[in-house]
Amino acid sequence: MVYSKKYSKIILIIQRSFMSSKENISNGSCPVYKKCGGCQLQNLSYPEQLKFKQNKVERLLRKFCKVEPIIGMENPYHYRNKVQAAFYTDRRGKIISGVYQSGTHHVVGIDSCQTEDVIADKIIVAVRKLLPSFKMTTYNEDTGKGFLRHILVKRGFATNQIMLVLVTGTPVFPSKNNFVKEILKQFPEITTIVQNVNNYNTNLVLGDNQKVLYGKGYIEDILCGCRFRISPKSFYQINPVQTEVLYNTAMEYADLKGNETVLDTYCGIGTIGIVAAQRGAGRVIGVELNGDAVKDAIVNARANNLKNIRFYKGDAGEFMYEVSTEDEKPDVVFMDPPRAGSDTKFLDSLIKMSPKTVVYVSCNPETLARDLDYVTKNSDYKISKIRPVDMFPHTAHIECVCLIDRK
Repeated sequence: MVYSKKYSKIILIIQRSFMSSKENISNGSCPVYKKCGGCQLQNLSYPEQLKFKQNKVERLLRKFCKVEPIIGMENPYHYRNKVQAAFYTDRRGKIISGVYQSGTHHVVGIDSCQTEDVIADKIIVAVRKLLPSFKMTTYNEDTGKGFLRHILVKRGFATNQIMLVLVTGTPVFPSKNNFVKEILKQFPEITTIVQNVNNYNTNLVLGDNQKVLYGKGYIEDILCGCRFRISPKSFYQINPVQTEVLYNTAMEYADLKGNETVLDTYCGIGTIGIVAAQRGAGRVIGVELNGDAVKDAIVNARANNLKNIRFYKGDAGEFMYEVSTEDEKPDVVFMDPPRAGSDTKFLDSLIKMSPKTVVYVSCNPETLARDLDYVTKNSDYKISKIRPVDMFPHTAHIECVCLIDRK
């Protein structure tokens, strides 16, 4: 196993650096720690956070197999390549930008965050300061009136390409050209600017209609040696440093030999499937419900000159059911479901399909435990390996890679 030795060294180096560090993040280090609620573990030092997460995963999953040590970050700060801000005008007429307080729609003002990309935070503050001079109002959820609702900034850490998305409540954009010129004057590193129109009373940030104001309307980034296109609505892992660790672990568990048929479910813009295709899979099939993500996935495969991968738009559970009834079935299945996990229809189809290897990439150990329990009780599959990866330092979220194979 090539990556096992590599990861063991990484873990040892990280643990030593953490043990020798006296750094301890206290409640007072972030002025909005209690109001925001985004960093639930900020009262713990980073080594203590890793221990907390390791214990949680072991408590939930050790009944299936031994849980390998969690892989943490060497520098657990400013790792988020996607930053989102809501806008609000208070009773005194002051414009506030920040995040919604946990469980509410109250905007907590934030100029900088320890987990967010530094340049993205600066761009958001600059836009907020420009609003009065361009006579731009903020959106009011109660009245349904106003212009600017949200700002979304995405940055490719490997390419340094930056996308600025202005989410507006109306398609009318006053002084649009002058505004674009001014923000580009302050941040010439911005490579594209997009206006997304969301005039619905909804909790969703992005609407259906968008217009490119500058650049190509997308950015690109490099992950695991592959190039990926990222559009405003497509999903891309928020922490690229740990995503490489996560995907390399998934590839190690898949142990591809070169002649396998691989099925990548919940594939998004094709990241896992494309990495698998590049790492030697014989044939890869990706399925994703989001049509925009499928379009990006097809473009990404072409950009990486891959001929052994194709993508389909569809529900993962429905697709799995159809494939399970066919004679030709995949050898390896990657599954990366949302936090809710998989449903019984998907898992029943997986069991019926009976691939040799299943690699489950999970962002929720609770639903992972539920799904693993269902699979092991209703099939001859066993759980061979579980590796937690800390994708979101200072938060309670935990990612795990799990190897499922037949007894």
